Amino acid sequence: MAMQLGIVGKPNVGKSTFFNAATDAHAEIANYPFTTIDANHGVMYFRTPCPCKEFKVTCTPHNSKCIEGTRFVPIEAIDVAGLVPDAHKGKGLGNKFLDDLRQAHVLIHIIDASGSTDAEGNPCELGSYDPLQDVSFLEKELMYWMADIVKRSWEKTARQSELEGKKIDRMLAEKLTGLGIKEEHISSALRKQDLDALHPSKWSDDDLLTLAQYICSISKPVILAFNKSDKAPDALMKKAEVLRKQGYHVIPTSAEAELALINASKKGIIEYVPGSSSFQLKQADELSEKQRNALEYIREHVLKTYGSTGVQQCIEAAVKMLDLIVVYPVQDDVHLTDKEGRVLPDAFLIPRGTTAKELAYKVHTDLGEHFIRAIDVRTHRVIGADHELQNGDVISIIADT
Repeated sequence: MAMQLGIVGKPNVGKSTFFNAATDAHAEIANYPFTTIDANHGVMYFRTPCPCKEFKVTCTPHNSKCIEGTRFVPIEAIDVAGLVPDAHKGKGLGNKFLDDLRQAHVLIHIIDASGSTDAEGNPCELGSYDPLQDVSFLEKELMYWMADIVKRSWEKTARQSELEGKKIDRMLAEKLTGLGIKEEHISSALRKQDLDALHPSKWSDDDLLTLAQYICSISKPVILAFNKSDKAPDALMKKAEVLRKQGYHVIPTSAEAELALINASKKGIIEYVPGSSSFQLKQADELSEKQRNALEYIREHVLKTYGSTGVQQCIEAAVKMLDLIVVYPVQDDVHLTDKEGRVLPDAFLIPRGTTAKELAYKVHTDLGEHFIRAIDVRTHRVIGADHELQNGDVISIIADT
């Protein structure tokens, strides 16, 4: 599964800062609307324990990276142009924004929790804008965007379904396949709404709108990143609890703090692993007063208050939402190496329930087509093609090649 995260939100809320903090890319950062016009693509990383410590080996990662026994598994990410109300009607950068999200599996909605940007993304007085308005308007824009796609040639689609006996959920899934939406998403939405799947021509516009809303909710789940939380008035941060009680996944974040910590780490000023709850000073005597104050502010107002900057936690919440696991395929089950001699080289994010043979296909088509068996490296047991893999498994695949 090629996972993609979409970083969304109105202009000037810290989307590009979040993106830069979580990737190796460097999107332009500025304090005015529509800084991001073209979508930025990059790689974010999911944290998971690396088996290297358990097996007492020094790993040589190939498709991921390992920092002090924590494996960082790559995930594709896209930071899209800022969204404004009525984007589905073409306002702002409207449809371009929405179309850029077509393949995203999870959306991370960056919200200015400090209430210092208005509905259009313009700076305003701290605490003067209600961040809850951003939650509802994103849902509305996604719903209308999806509804517009569903409604295209709807009469023809509904009539064809009824006359030819074709399943409407399958026909809709084919129509929406470019959005990463599957037939089971449509079927679930039809059951939820109790719609008559045999007579889709009788569905009303309201039925189609509600259907679109539910398709969005299950095919593109949203994580709410309450950004600038360290600057947010208490009254606004309490709104995060309101949202949680309503079933939303809310994570306090400070993308600015995460980016500052990463840059300080790169310069050797501190020791910091992304997502950690603390950092260690390495060059305390060489810090300027401004640097020292900035780091102390992050320690006190971000890390101690929230336990982390929240950036890495948003990524991990997205993986959990999709119920993905990490497995480590190797060729040599004794030395844990691939054919190049690299130790524990690859870490794969796969859906829970993936079988050994399906993993073989993911590694290489030839391995899947000539699969004989696999070996669970921990137990040294032979496992068959239909064996469902577990999180953290190290698997050696044997094929007739």
